[in-house]
Amino acid sequence: MHEVAIMSEALRMAEEAAKAAGAKRIVKLRLRLGSLSGVVEDSLRFAFDVVAQETMAAGGVLEIETVPGACWCATCREEFACVDFFNECPRCHNPSGDLRRGRELEIAAVELN
Repeated sequence: MHEVAIMSEALRMAEEAAKAAGAKRIVKLRLRLGSLSGVVEDSLRFAFDVVAQETMAAGGVLEIETVPGACWCATCREEFACVDFFNECPRCHNPSGDLRRGRELEIAAVELN
């Protein structure tokens, strides 16, 4: 389960920022998670509950913003929703592998106290 390693690193980075800001506690960690990132949200939440126990985020909240996949059609010059890495444009039916959104895995915000 690579979500434990991902969460460990996210919390390490959040703690580093919290200490630099002189905070005592991480109240909320907000992540942006793309639907095509390969990360399982439920596993990430479980990892937070386990890993946060020994950190400044103990008792804090994990908030996850899901970013849906979006591809670009070069023919139509428009974005369209996608659920995989290679998709057919719903307008012109040409294939597209130009993924514009959906692979995100980033810290969006850290709320400190």
